[in-house]
Amino acid sequence: MAKKATAGSMAVDIGIAEGDRKAIAEGLNALLADTYVLYLKTHAFHWNVVGPMFQTLHLMFEAHYNELWTATDVIAERIRSLGLPVRATWSEFAQLSSIPEASGVPEATAMVRELVKGHEAAARTARKVFSRAEKGADESTVDLLTQRLQVHEKTAWMLRSLLA
Repeated sequence: MAKKATAGSMAVDIGIAEGDRKAIAEGLNALLADTYVLYLKTHAFHWNVVGPMFQTLHLMFEAHYNELWTATDVIAERIRSLGLPVRATWSEFAQLSSIPEASGVPEATAMVRELVKGHEAAARTARKVFSRAEKGADESTVDLLTQRLQVHEKTAWMLRSLLA
C-alpha cells in the first residue's frame, strides 16, 4: 500500500509496502549512525596516531574515513528513496549507534582494535536490516547492505591482520 500524500508531497509507490519501507529505513538509520560514528572515530585516529606505524596507519585511516564518508551519503539517500526522513542529529546518532565514542587518544594498536570492533559492529547492524529488506523485496537495499558488509568485513580483517 502506497503512503498517502500529504500537502506538498506525493505518495511513495515503489512496490515496497509502507510498513516494510519504515522498518527498512529505521534499520538504515541505525547503519547510518554506525557509519558516521565510525567515520568520526577513524578521522580522529588519522589525526592523532603516532609511533612506528604512523605512516602506514595515517594513510590507511585516511582511506577508511574517505570510504565511510562516501557511504554516509549512499545510506542517507537510500533512506530518502524509501520516502522517509534521515535521522541525522548528534543525539539521534548517539541513540542509534552501536559504536561507542573513543575516550581520549588511545595508542596506535588500541586505535586499530577499536576500529576492528567498530567495523564488526557496523557489519552486525547491516545484517539486522538484511532480512527485513529481503522480506520487503527491497533489492536496492539488499545490494547496498551486501556492499557495506563486504567493506566492513574486509576492513576488519585487514585491521586485525595488523595486530597479528
